[in-house]
Amino acid sequence: MPANLPPPYFEAEKRYKEGKTAEEKVEALEEMLMIMPKHKGTDKLRADLRRRIAKHKAEAQQKKGPGKRETPYNIEKEGAAQAIIIGPPNTGKSSLVAALTNANPEVADFPHSTWNPTPGMAAFENVQFQLIDTPPVPTEFQDPGLSDLLRRTDIIVILLDIHEDPLQQLDDTILYLQGLRIYPEGVSIAADLHKRPFIKKIMVALNKVDDQADEDDFTAFVDLCRLPYECIGLSILAGYNLDGFLRKLYGLAEVIRVYTKAPGKDPDRKAPFVLPRESTLEDLAREIHKDFVAKLKFAKVWGSSVFGGQMVQRDYVLKDGDVVEIHI
Repeated sequence: MPANLPPPYFEAEKRYKEGKTAEEKVEALEEMLMIMPKHKGTDKLRADLRRRIAKHKAEAQQKKGPGKRETPYNIEKEGAAQAIIIGPPNTGKSSLVAALTNANPEVADFPHSTWNPTPGMAAFENVQFQLIDTPPVPTEFQDPGLSDLLRRTDIIVILLDIHEDPLQQLDDTILYLQGLRIYPEGVSIAADLHKRPFIKKIMVALNKVDDQADEDDFTAFVDLCRLPYECIGLSILAGYNLDGFLRKLYGLAEVIRVYTKAPGKDPDRKAPFVLPRESTLEDLAREIHKDFVAKLKFAKVWGSSVFGGQMVQRDYVLKDGDVVEIHI
């Protein structure tokens, strides 16, 4: 099956070849991976791009000298996806991270109590998400480290206050992101933009939805905005819809959970391998151990798209919940 790559892919490929630093090459490769259509014809190419991204990231890490300035925003990704929580003061960003993770950001009922980002790990079923609390935006001064973090992250969560003109809060935050060339998936890009945009998965969450009147206001907000991205109402104080919030994150992350087993044994369903959607058996083998790719003969799979124990080859596209028995 032909790859049928669009013209923007080759533009990004040209920037990759012209890139002088590992960071520039990674940025171009990640754009190529984002642009590339997902089907069997691109499986091998996608795997090759992921390998090159990992290689250049390792090179960048090795080149970091002891004198390089580190900032609180140099946060390595962990878990199934990294989600940055942003928004105006006092919307509950710190409270949300504290409620869902093992982190302890400073929580106060006055604005600007958060000065540095605070990461924590949130559990959803048997996977983990990295949530990061951040200082309020927009503000007169913004640490450039936050801009870089937002451009590198997987998901951006805009947290608003249902009681404090959320429409204006949303407009201000979206304008702030556009100033950083960050756009949600599915929206039109400014025609006069001279540098490439950063297309991100974005969720809007409205906090302090504590009663039926707030629910009605949330419904009206969604109707007025006609948002092209995920939106959810929740109450951190009451613990309302926090599980729904994590479930939406899982959907936005576009990952699958795959379980492995030895012949005659049951799979460990507490520790799945978390892979991007459309990953193949070969991708799983590489995730388990680099030597498995060359030695892989076939696998038996139990899942929704195959009959129990069906033998598959390395180009088999895995599905969420598949149980895989690898034979080498």
